[in-house]
Amino acid sequence: MTEPVNIGPVELVVLSFPGVRVDPAAVQAIQDVVDRGYVTLLDLVYIAKDADGNITQIDVDEDLDDIGLAILSIEAKALISDEDLDVVRDSLEPNSSAAIIVYEETWARNVATTVTAAGGEVALHVQIPRDDVLAAINAVL
Repeated sequence: MTEPVNIGPVELVVLSFPGVRVDPAAVQAIQDVVDRGYVTLLDLVYIAKDADGNITQIDVDEDLDDIGLAILSIEAKALISDEDLDVVRDSLEPNSSAAIIVYEETWARNVATTVTAAGGEVALHVQIPRDDVLAAINAVL
């Protein structure tokens, strides 16, 4: 029998950008949450579509310098599926790019481990979409 893997919730996010290089401020913001221990980056794929519709794809284990993603600390786990990539490729407009990132909510792993050690359990974990939260906040303002 193998030991259970201690991992928090894992999510996929697609960040899209105009042009073929990721904004350095956005990359720094991602690395900041990694440095603080809030998330662990598990996978990353970069896709760009030039003005003529030609696709470039760079995986996490390739050179990320030219696209501005080299500073990210990533634990390359190959979790992004071909279906995920197809959706992103099909949705990109010409002269745009996207970083597809899979990350673990490290903070939640740490909390869940502590709760479990205390005899408890994480009974429910639901992510509420940002737009729904904004709509609820705006409704009460």
